[in-house]
Amino acid sequence: MCTMIVNKTAVSGSGKGRDGWFSLQQANVSYDHPFHAPLEHALNIDFVNENQGLGARVSVELTPESARDLVRTIELALKRGESAIST
Repeated sequence: MCTMIVNKTAVSGSGKGRDGWFSLQQANVSYDHPFHAPLEHALNIDFVNENQGLGARVSVELTPESARDLVRTIELALKRGESAIST
């Protein structure tokens, strides 16, 4: 069953797609059927710049466990990095 769950957020950074590096404007996060990963459902993240067309897109499809591990790892890296530069 399709969940149709999609959340969007503005982002600022860079991504590397098929045509090289591009500026990121948005991340689309969904929990639904993946296109490629052999899973029934996945956490799907598309980093995009819609103004630059389909070539300005980086996508990942993660198992729920991998997505949770990634969230924890991102939080840890931010905490350690912010601590390191504030001292």
